[in-house]
Amino acid sequence: MLINCVLYQNGERVGDIPVSDIRKYSSQPNSFVWVALRDPEAPELEALQAEFGLHELAVEDAMRGHQRPKIEEYGALLFVVVHTVELDGEDLVQGEAAIFVGPNFVLTVRRGTRTGFADVRSRTEQEPELLRHGPAYVLYALLDSVVDRYFPVLDCLSDEIEGIEEKIFAGKTTRAQIESLYSLKRKIMILKHAASPLQEVAGKLHGGRVPALCAGLQDYFRDVYDHLARLNQLLDDLRDTVTTVMSVNLSLITISENEVTKQLASYAALVAVPTLIVGIYGMNFDYMPELQWKWGYPLVMALMIGIDGYLVYRFRKAKWL
Repeated sequence: MLINCVLYQNGERVGDIPVSDIRKYSSQPNSFVWVALRDPEAPELEALQAEFGLHELAVEDAMRGHQRPKIEEYGALLFVVVHTVELDGEDLVQGEAAIFVGPNFVLTVRRGTRTGFADVRSRTEQEPELLRHGPAYVLYALLDSVVDRYFPVLDCLSDEIEGIEEKIFAGKTTRAQIESLYSLKRKIMILKHAASPLQEVAGKLHGGRVPALCAGLQDYFRDVYDHLARLNQLLDDLRDTVTTVMSVNLSLITISENEVTKQLASYAALVAVPTLIVGIYGMNFDYMPELQWKWGYPLVMALMIGIDGYLVYRFRKAKWL
């Protein structure tokens, strides 16, 4: 569906215009049109393809979706794909936005995203000096907004791993914690798959051969690149932390099992001593020492208690009990 179609001239918003008048207004000097679509049908996108002269391969990618973040040049036009990642409770919602940029237009096609780019439009309209750079500045603002939305997700993942660590070291190592760690690792990979390729996109817009549309805005795109570099480093660190916590968790489980084994072995030794002595006396021999001695029974009991007491002392000293 069509969200809006707005005309800008000399960095100022002129107003909404019908799609049929795009070519008429966008051909005016220092003017460009910003069109926003969400989950469009094929006829809508084909109509705008005819208006803006979009390449059929780029339109096909925008229509099908499920593209990796990338940037492609088609003559004087740029086609950029970005992934959005949003929080929905404890789950992550992935979306995709295809951005077409030309000398006199910007076309955004959103799929699966819950939050639109209304805040980006408002921000750019409050910066007319920068908006005079035209569609390239809108592209920067869109990329910057997408990247900024990654950081709250990263903070949430960091808080989640800290909570799991506290539970693990508090002795609450359960199956649920292991499942939480694997779920967290999957979320990190989702964010990584969105941010890592986008860093390559930003790199092509500020270094080396910069597309003509983006000339003069390299400093802004370099800022986006720096944010992505920091984000990817933090994601790598967080992924390593999750791997370490998983290893520590398994080690703690092993240690806990060893402690249980030691305790069971200790109890078995304590039971074995009286069992051995009582078993010998239960063989009904005719000639058994102390059978005719009145202190024989108390002595045997004292001997069993003494040996077990010594074993308890040794086991506790060795921290088996």
